[in-house]
Amino acid sequence: MDVDRIDRAILMSLQKNNRLPNIELAAKVGLSAPACLKRVKRLREGGVIISDISIIDAQLAGNKMTLIVSIEMERDRADIYQKFKHSIIQANEVMQCYQISGAYDFVLIVCVQDIQAYEAFVDRVLHTDLNIRKFHTSVSLRTVKHSTAIEL
Repeated sequence: MDVDRIDRAILMSLQKNNRLPNIELAAKVGLSAPACLKRVKRLREGGVIISDISIIDAQLAGNKMTLIVSIEMERDRADIYQKFKHSIIQANEVMQCYQISGAYDFVLIVCVQDIQAYEAFVDRVLHTDLNIRKFHTSVSLRTVKHSTAIEL
């Protein structure tokens, strides 16, 4: 799908505030309200905009710990990776999962209430997967930057 300068302006504005009324969005990007609405609809239907969400403060929701978990699998096989990815998708504690190159195969961003909740996650998800060779956990001391916006 082709994304032009006006589409980029719409997307940058919506990444900052997806509840911006269409008439305000149209004024920001220099379009009429109907033309702007048509473009936003096209961006959604074309899969450029994949979701409209509210980002919640994890600490206010009770999750006070963020952990970065590096996973090394036993073997480099598609079926093993697929099984692991399926289990991670089911784990609500995992906020993000990346398949990576290098010494480890996956990196997880895990958000939990406390260390006991993390231990329960490890016992339920990581220790039950016999294809995990090892994993390393780092505890985030503080969030320096957290953004979901993509530069266009």
